[in-house]
Amino acid sequence: MNALVEIKDLAVSYQTYGGEVQSVRGVSLKIERGKTVALVGESGCGKTVTSKAIMGLVETPGYLKPGSSILYAGNEITGFTKKQWNAFRGKECGMIFQDALVALNPTMQIGRQILENLKNHFPEIGMDEMKKRSVEMLGKVGIPDAERCMKKYPHELSGGMRQRVMIAMAMITKPSLLIADEPTTALDVTIQAQILRLMKDLQKETNMAILLITHDMGVVAEIADEIVVMYAGKVVEQGNSRDIFYHPQHPYTSALLASVPRIDESDGRELVTIEGNVPNMLHPPQGCGFYSRCPYAMKVCRLYQPDVTDLGCGHETFCWMQDSRAKQCMETAGRAGGQTETGGVI
Repeated sequence: MNALVEIKDLAVSYQTYGGEVQSVRGVSLKIERGKTVALVGESGCGKTVTSKAIMGLVETPGYLKPGSSILYAGNEITGFTKKQWNAFRGKECGMIFQDALVALNPTMQIGRQILENLKNHFPEIGMDEMKKRSVEMLGKVGIPDAERCMKKYPHELSGGMRQRVMIAMAMITKPSLLIADEPTTALDVTIQAQILRLMKDLQKETNMAILLITHDMGVVAEIADEIVVMYAGKVVEQGNSRDIFYHPQHPYTSALLASVPRIDESDGRELVTIEGNVPNMLHPPQGCGFYSRCPYAMKVCRLYQPDVTDLGCGHETFCWMQDSRAKQCMETAGRAGGQTETGGVI
């Protein structure tokens, strides 16, 4: 496995007046060169915080807890200095932020912001060449009259146009790792397809790794090689796209996929929702984070964290349902013609 990024036991917390908010609780994952990993899950599950940790953007009152490790090309980056982070961001790792209006500098013209990114990392390139590359990239992301757009300020552009500018800025340096946080949310379907094609083309050209953070399972199906499902700050299941879409093994993954509207279903089908609420991360669950919402919850789920179950070919899940003892109890209940009471298994 040619892993460009390897995250081990990443834990990120935020100190608030109410106490410690445990946003990320021991996440481990790998991103290979030339592959796209999709990080999916409900809002507040820790996806964006995980991506910010890779970029060194977790700021006070947030902090990485002891034991957290992020390896990039085999090197530990959690202890980078400010100078090292500045060299890393933009050149080695580009990021498309979710809110383009906040991420762009409102006092600077679009062209100047793109040129600054190139100047910081490729000072040997002449200004004329930089301007040419900037205009070409803006055109590739679907911005008409790119030369004119270079002279505009962020507030003069629509939300979709600003998002395309953010994508152009992140991709113009051809980084080894691209982190895309909801990159196509503000774009119409036509431009969305164009952006996804551009990302895949650049990936083929440079062997770039992509970490895609999204709620859109259609986008995931289109571009992702691997899928990592997060819930309550933890990874609950991960594997290749086919295994996750067609053979989900965690109840949360199954519920997430079932809640996606389908155009091939007959009219009148009721939209599936996941009952209950996400847990309060000021007081995270002692056991499985999905316990309070899981239709298969058992007593052990409430009290203890499940161990990882290796299902083969890189497919892993964290669920007590995969424990052999749970399966034996269910088989016994089935032969008895009844159901085990919640809390009565293991």
